[in-house]
Order: sequence, then structure tokens, then C-alpha cells
Amino acid sequence: MAALTLGCSALIAVAWPGAPSATNPPIQESLAITLNTTEDSSSSQPAADLHWNEQRVAAGDNLSTLFNRSGLSPADVYRVSNARDGQYLLELYPGELLRFGVDAEGKLQEMHYQKSPLESYVFVAEEDSYQSQHRLRQPEILVSFRQGVIEESLYMAAKQAKLPDKIIMEMANIFAWDIDFVFDIRAGDSFALLYEQRFVDGKPLPAGNILAASFTNRGKTYSAVRYEDSRGRSNYYTPEGLSMRKAFLRTPLDIFRISSGFDLRRKHPIHKKIKAHRGVDYAAPTGTPVYSTGDGKVLEAGYSKANGNYVFIQHGQMYTTKYLHLHSKKVRTGESVDQRQVIGTVGATGYATGPHLHYEFLVNGVHRNPRTVTLPQAKPIPPSEKPAFAASANSLLNQLATKQSNQLAWNQQLDKSD
Repeated sequence: MAALTLGCSALIAVAWPGAPSATNPPIQESLAITLNTTEDSSSSQPAADLHWNEQRVAAGDNLSTLFNRSGLSPADVYRVSNARDGQYLLELYPGELLRFGVDAEGKLQEMHYQKSPLESYVFVAEEDSYQSQHRLRQPEILVSFRQGVIEESLYMAAKQAKLPDKIIMEMANIFAWDIDFVFDIRAGDSFALLYEQRFVDGKPLPAGNILAASFTNRGKTYSAVRYEDSRGRSNYYTPEGLSMRKAFLRTPLDIFRISSGFDLRRKHPIHKKIKAHRGVDYAAPTGTPVYSTGDGKVLEAGYSKANGNYVFIQHGQMYTTKYLHLHSKKVRTGESVDQRQVIGTVGATGYATGPHLHYEFLVNGVHRNPRTVTLPQAKPIPPSEKPAFAASANSLLNQLATKQSNQLAWNQQLDKSD
């Protein structure tokens, strides 16, 4: 059955986190946003006149073992797996659900393969074969506002604001090209964002996308909005339409702590001599994934006594990045790599006193400080998309600013009443 694509406008409630309290005012507001839904118009409920058996996929299961546990034959497996969409049954993952509907004679009449709460495939018997339907459900979406002030760490402040881990990581990724979340974060830095909370049948699903966000770091505020273009591609942009994405990430690790910065007069920890340190050391547990900070080609992947396992990557004509003391290498010389592709893992090979990554950034063969070097910008919003982008960005940023203003006014009112 063909899926029906609908364009619709919906009123979405903006919910404040948690129960009403002195610092969390009981305010809700409806926002008009546009949803693009792809949803099968037929009912997703199983036929009532069949006997139904459910099998939850566990580690090591395959289609044959699940059919066998339900008392079905290899012939049933063959017919279902050879139906249209049957190829999706060949790679099952733990946690997915199969429902088998058999008639009074024990013949399989329907099988429902639920990949997720929002996506399923239904196979219905028709003579000696099965017809399939791909069903997509559209979740209910609440656009929620959160904000926080950093006292100890970004993660602690985000958890106090009741942000899910997925949204915390997405926020860090959005601003990762402009902010070094190791060196640059200070107490008093703040953030605010609008993001999607999703529900199906009243049950919460993993959080959706961040729609708009601002991050104030050391007195400078960065803002980002999510925009989906006319071809369905989404990205984050500044209010002016510049891509938040740069040609390089500031840091090559997700979880880390700084052990040594860029210093041309550092005393070497092993040789005890003044030796220029033309990069940044990121101390992290052995095995922590190391990412390529930009698209490029592996110039060299090898081993030396000083560097241990290392990877050098060439990015066009001007830029080179180097990754030293790796525990393992995941790429080979001559291989093309993408930004955020895992190229190795943190180790302590070569001249290293403990597990860490030594990262260098070179421009035309000259070492630059990876933390402060100006990074080349990715492509901005094309002229043909600017009117639609401006309307979307202004609406989202106004909503974000209004929420921040309301919260500030509420806090000031509380201060006066104390």
C-alpha cells in the first residue's frame, strides 16, 4: 500500500520542564509549526479473529528461530521472506518485535514486524504468497524550552535543566566548530534551546531535534537554528545563514580532559628539556575513539619510536592534521576520510607517559594552535533558500528569546518577593 504524504500545520504546546515551582513557572503556550508526515492510512491494529503470538528479538535470533518458536514451518519463513519488503527481515536487531497471526487451522495469515514504535511492516497472506505494507506513524511533538547556567560542567548544568543525554550531545556538536568545550568553558557560561519531545500513544520516545539554541561562552553569544531546505536536507545555521559546520572540528574527541596545551616553551615530560609542544594533548582512557577533524586523505598511517602509532591527514592543499600515540589505527595510507570518521583510538604508544592523544594542526606546513586557529567556513544558505530560511529562523529565534525573557522576568519577580 502506498504511503500518503501530507503537509499540515499543527498547534504544538510548549512545555516547561518538571512540575510548577518557584524557579519553574507553570506556563504553557501553543506554537504553530509545520509538520511533514508520511503515514499509512490503514489501521495498524492486528485482525481480531486471529490468534496472535508475539516474539521479541533477542541476541542470536534470526527469522527461522522466531518462526520455529511460534510453531511455524520453514515454508512459512520462505514465503514471508520472499515477499516484497521481505529483505528487511534478514537483519533483525535485539528489541524488535514480531507478531504472528494464525487462523483456526494454524495457518499464518498476518505477520507484523515492528522495527520501532513508529515503523512497522505488515505481511498479509494472499493465496500462496504474502503482500506487504510499510507503515509509518507520526509522533505527537511538544516543543520544549530549557536553559541553564554552568557552575561545574556543561553536562551537570544540562542534567539539572532536565535535558536528555541525546540533546546534550547534539548541543555540543552544534557548537563544536566554534567552542572548545575543554579549554573555553567557564563558570557563568549559559545556554538556552528549543527542542522536540516526541510521544506515541502517550508514551515518550527518544528526543527529536534541537530547533534553535544559543550558547554564551565567556561573554560571547553564539546562536544556531535548524533549517530543512527545499530538498529535505537539514543543517544548523547562524541567524545570518552561515553554516555552523566548519571545515574542521575544534577537537578530535567527544569525551576527554586536557592534559597539555599548545606551548612552544614546554619542558618535555620524558626528556626533561625545553621542547616546543606544537599541538594539544587530550588525556582520555585507552580505546577512546579519535575522529578526523575534517574531510581529507590519509597522508601517512604508521609507527615510529617517538610518535607511536600515528595518522597524518591532508586536507586539500593548505591543511594537515596529525594524531599521535594511538593505541590502534583504523585507516590506511591513501584512504579518504570524512569529518568525524573514527581514524584510531587513544593509546600510550611512543614517547607517552600515559594514555592520551597528541593533536597537531598545520597550515601550509606551519604549526598553528588548534584551539584558536581560524577555521574555513562551510557553504552558507544558497540565495534561493534565503527567504524561506529568514522566515523560519526569525520565528524560532523570536520564540527562544521570548522564553528567555519570560524566565528572566519570572526570576526577577521572585527576587523582589523574597
